[in-house]
Amino acid sequence: MARDGIPMLMLIDDEPAQRRLVSALAARAGWRTIFAGDNETAIAMLGTQDGMQLDAIILDQWSPDYEPAGLVGEIRARRPALPILILTAHNNVAVAVDAMRAGATDYLSKPIAPERLLAALNATLTDGSDGELRPLTEKITAPLSFEDVVGSAPQFRAALAIAAKAARARVPVLIEGESGVGKDVIARAIHAASPRHKQAMVTVNCGAIPTNLVESELFGHERGAFTGAFDRHVGKFASADMGTLFLDEVSEMPMDAQVKLLRVLQDGEVQPIGARRPIHVDVRVIAATNKKLAEEIEAGRFREDLYYRLNVVQLTIPPLRERMGDIPALCRHLLTRIAAQPGLRGLGLTDDALALLMQHGWPGNVRQLQNALFRAAVLCEGDALTPQDFPQIAAQIKASDPLDRLSIRPRAANQPHRDGAGITLFEGDGHVRQLADIEADVIRLAIGHYRGRMTEVARRLGIGRSTLYRKLAELGIDSAA
Repeated sequence: MARDGIPMLMLIDDEPAQRRLVSALAARAGWRTIFAGDNETAIAMLGTQDGMQLDAIILDQWSPDYEPAGLVGEIRARRPALPILILTAHNNVAVAVDAMRAGATDYLSKPIAPERLLAALNATLTDGSDGELRPLTEKITAPLSFEDVVGSAPQFRAALAIAAKAARARVPVLIEGESGVGKDVIARAIHAASPRHKQAMVTVNCGAIPTNLVESELFGHERGAFTGAFDRHVGKFASADMGTLFLDEVSEMPMDAQVKLLRVLQDGEVQPIGARRPIHVDVRVIAATNKKLAEEIEAGRFREDLYYRLNVVQLTIPPLRERMGDIPALCRHLLTRIAAQPGLRGLGLTDDALALLMQHGWPGNVRQLQNALFRAAVLCEGDALTPQDFPQIAAQIKASDPLDRLSIRPRAANQPHRDGAGITLFEGDGHVRQLADIEADVIRLAIGHYRGRMTEVARRLGIGRSTLYRKLAELGIDSAA
């Protein structure tokens, strides 16, 4: 870190607008940014290993013909430990794969989502234990139908059932859930199953738009409506006419824009800035947030009347830690999708690797799991992923010591009775626990006892592996450690 304690970022980019955006976002997290407009300038600024103190580099792939892997290799030769983040054009996975194999730490797609850029920058300042949470794979196309959505946990299937019913109506839908649970995937599935599926689905990340441009972005403006409005701009509502508008991170919308959004939902009309008359639109709105809007209302950051307009149908997507039984199926599905990306190939997953993944808490949810699998697939030299391909995950599990949850502790007078190595047979009131709950504990214990060797676990329990995975899903096991 820089001598004054402020982290230093080098941005290698020749686009002034992109430079202003990235530096402004980095400044929010306390970073200072310096710029290099081309490779030669960047190398000259880096100098020797003892030269300029930097904490991270962001390298923008500014043209389709520009391959950043060569520059990454040169930077690595001079600064072996310096984190390098790549900005790539949307869906240009091949460039990112080459850059990562050359030594890049991460990549993000343009346009940049502020929360993902900040998470990636913050991760570079850690000791590496949080590396898998970095936003690697938001570019991989999300599934577009409910049949493609993987998950059998009861609470997850219940949310999908509500979404499927809501898809056939035109009412607004509000999707709540932690970052990374797949709110955008559910929104796409709703649109694909709706009568509007042949029309456009327009996505707006409300947190990624500068406050002074929110109204113009959503509702449009006329030429000359304000300083800098050199051309007429069609807003997102007009672009989504007869289709679906997905308002991601709607909780970040400024209060004045919330007022205008409420009017659009009430009247079906938008008033572009500078326009003489409103424009009628027929738009189905799906909103998503990683915050609880009820709490935002109490804090005075979100309008209650807008909340009720958006919350005609509400979905709450559970975090991955509450549906750990879905991990085996998710891994198979995600590895199939990853293998279809340019420069990658099909890979298996050993039992030991799967057991390792099922021991993790996944604070970044399905997105983090996808990122971990993608990183491992990019760097894997064998035919199957092993525990050695997930060093960050292994480090986090070791640091949290999950097996400690299975250790035997003295029982206090008010604690339920336990049998052997941590199996609870009785409730606190003295009644016998339900058989399904006891069975779930036995499976958890077996996975821990046999160190995640799922074939051995199934053999010792006297069931097939497929039956074991089915039971993990049916019992809603939230920990496999």
